[in-house]
Amino acid sequence: MNDPGPLSSAVPAARPSRRLSRRGLLAAGGALGLGAFLTACGDEGGSSGSPEGGASRQGSGSWSFEDDRGETVKADSVPKKIVAFTGTAAALYDYGVECSGVFGPTRLENGEPDPQAGELDVDKVTVLGNVWGEFNVEKYAALGPELLVTNMYEQDALWYVPDESKDKILSLAPSVGIMVARTSLNDVLGRYTALASSLGADLKAKKVTDAKKSFEDASERLRRAAKAKRGLKVLAASASADLLYVSDPAAYADLTYFKELGVELITPGKTEGGFFENLSWENADKYRADLVLLDNRTSALQPKDLTGKPTWARLPAVKAGQVVPWASEPRFSHAGCAPLVDALAEALEGARKTV
Repeated sequence: MNDPGPLSSAVPAARPSRRLSRRGLLAAGGALGLGAFLTACGDEGGSSGSPEGGASRQGSGSWSFEDDRGETVKADSVPKKIVAFTGTAAALYDYGVECSGVFGPTRLENGEPDPQAGELDVDKVTVLGNVWGEFNVEKYAALGPELLVTNMYEQDALWYVPDESKDKILSLAPSVGIMVARTSLNDVLGRYTALASSLGADLKAKKVTDAKKSFEDASERLRRAAKAKRGLKVLAASASADLLYVSDPAAYADLTYFKELGVELITPGKTEGGFFENLSWENADKYRADLVLLDNRTSALQPKDLTGKPTWARLPAVKAGQVVPWASEPRFSHAGCAPLVDALAEALEGARKTV
């Protein structure tokens, strides 16, 4: 796997290089993922998955799913021993599908679950690795995996599956990659619901339908807020000791969706790898915004850490106290995303023009 970058996983906190690839920054922030593994329990029976989702499941018979690499994964029966990236496992859990193991950020330094774990009980999971580059292949093999699932931020690059052990890992079980970059949030959620359905999730369960309704309500609230605050400029960014990473909305599924709803997000002029623009702190005031969405992962610096940066203090949004947390690597389920959309709507409703 390539070096991660700051798009979704984390900012380059504690990375030696001043310039990071998108995946490098992402992995750097891997500290902000929640890991946990759950015992898989999908119902082998049930209706087949949505045709649009490329899934097929019939009774206790064969199972297949076409992933976003264009590969059709097949099995003689619905996979039960599922291993997934922490955030992926948390998203599947929201739809009723449990995993047998996870890899990726699981616990914070204080021992608490990482936010990416969502509703997963991290005390009941087998963790194969907690940081970027960690993946215990022997422990993975011992689980007898039937399916590996993770996100993709770059085509064919399975998130948090290390390059050095990728071939061995992928030889042990079929894998599914879901593209979560350069697409819209609604599309990602559609892919996850299709996958979950194929794995036995009941999409008509009250928990699932309530979460979808909350997401739709939050989206409508955000649409109204964006319309009411037309002209209000929003900047999404991650902060490190040396650089401010200004994110390109087109690269992030959530930001793309926010723009579709009318939020006026600033697009940087020159991006690294198509995901973000690296700005030294001397130039951090290049883009003037009314509201700043600041990456809230533990690997990224937070407002309290930036008080000594003069250019940060001079930003109009900072002066106005209009800086709000941004979960730059969301949990891709309706339950995981509804609160994020609602929080942005609330921030817009309370924001005022400053530039």
